Amino acid sequence: MRQLTYAEALREAIRNEMRRDPRVFILGEDVGKFGGCFGVTQGLIDEFGEELVRDTPISEEAIAGVAVGAAATGMRPIAEIMFMDFVTVAMDQLVNQAAKMRYMFGGKISMPMVIRLPEGGGLQAAAQHSQCLEAWLTHVPGLKVVYPSTPKDALGLLISSIRDDNPVAFIEHKLLYNLKGEVPDENEPIPLGVADVKRPGRDVTIVATGLMVHKALNAANELAKEGIEAEIVDPRTLFPLDKETIFNSVKKTHKVVIVTEEVKRGGWGGELAALIAEEIFDYLDAQIVRIGALNVPIPFTTVLENYVIPNEIDIINGVKSIL
Repeated sequence: MRQLTYAEALREAIRNEMRRDPRVFILGEDVGKFGGCFGVTQGLIDEFGEELVRDTPISEEAIAGVAVGAAATGMRPIAEIMFMDFVTVAMDQLVNQAAKMRYMFGGKISMPMVIRLPEGGGLQAAAQHSQCLEAWLTHVPGLKVVYPSTPKDALGLLISSIRDDNPVAFIEHKLLYNLKGEVPDENEPIPLGVADVKRPGRDVTIVATGLMVHKALNAANELAKEGIEAEIVDPRTLFPLDKETIFNSVKKTHKVVIVTEEVKRGGWGGELAALIAEEIFDYLDAQIVRIGALNVPIPFTTVLENYVIPNEIDIINGVKSIL
């Protein structure tokens, strides 16, 4: 095993696939000589050149549109939207083109494209650069949505996403880029649609995504001091969703807390709660608890931002409310 940061793991995955398959290329704002806003594509232009590492104008609709066209004609583009907030500008290309084209052509073409989406707060980047909008994407048939929380998962899931013949929205939390962790010596793909139990437990299931996985692990360590053993399940892929792993955990603990950084109202966490209620309600010994950001735009100031975004205390209190 080797140690890589989350950003280095993403870069390794991109480099691995560009070396392996000449159809893979990357495009986006400042992905070339600048190396990407968060440094993920640093050095790739030196190895692969400007044809395969393409800087674009500041137009998210154009970035997504080029990716759709390239994928439809046989390439495997990796498109970077600098901040997920601006996927809003590209939604027509993603929702009405990328997600629909294979179906509308009766399966006669594939749509092998990845759109990378850095999201999340914690950097005091304010309301327009801090949102978590994964629920918008999981709502759209035809899109796959991936959200790794560790360097190992980032590496393996990005490889699988690039090799997939369907459009994949690949979400990366900005506060994870500098997180170090073990990754395999060999660049091994991790299948999409397979969850991971990050911590075993017996008393309560905590399903968490992205950065919230690490906050849930911290909360679980504190709860363990009081004899409460929480099981942490990371879906890793929001769609397709590994219901079996999540359901098996809930069937064991009979209690579940869902933790996401997205605004709680209308979030992906609510969809998961509905699935649990519809399909394994009889296994529950308490109500489902959802924890998410407050129903306001993300503030600029550190104190207010920290107040709005879920933290370990919120998770601990959520767990204790159903024990």
